[in-house]
Amino acid sequence: MNKNLSFVVQHHLASSDHYDFRLEWNGVLLSWAVPKGPSFNTSDRRLAIRVEDHRLEYRNFEGRIQKEQYGGGTVMIWDEGTWEPSEDVGEALDKGSLKFRLKGDRLKGAWILVKWKSKSSKDKEMWLLIKERDDYAKESAGISHFKTSIRTGRTMDEIENE
Repeated sequence: MNKNLSFVVQHHLASSDHYDFRLEWNGVLLSWAVPKGPSFNTSDRRLAIRVEDHRLEYRNFEGRIQKEQYGGGTVMIWDEGTWEPSEDVGEALDKGSLKFRLKGDRLKGAWILVKWKSKSSKDKEMWLLIKERDDYAKESAGISHFKTSIRTGRTMDEIENE
């Protein structure tokens, strides 16, 4: 398996505050919008709404998107690193369960994305992002104290007002 696949989590303050969870695969970034952000607590099931794939270059974006454009708002690189799928990614996505390991600055260890069969969303793929039990799991969500960019050290306000 390829051990040099990148991932990025971008805190995105747009029409709603959320985190964009992106995994490099086959030349694009597979992408999910996670309204509450990832959680280190294995009991938390974080909603992850599958969105369109993004260009690989987007993993480097931190800044402002004009308000009138799609996704308009402020984007911060909240975490980044590499990821390793535990299985064939295409097959896992088709069956609705993708297990993987993250090697980031903030997110580490075993995770799983599980497709959720929601009756209320006919046009969007709903998934759950779940931390698996390992040495990196915590009793709390554990993300609220991370308020700066992993790459630049800037806050959302500093990025917004640049």
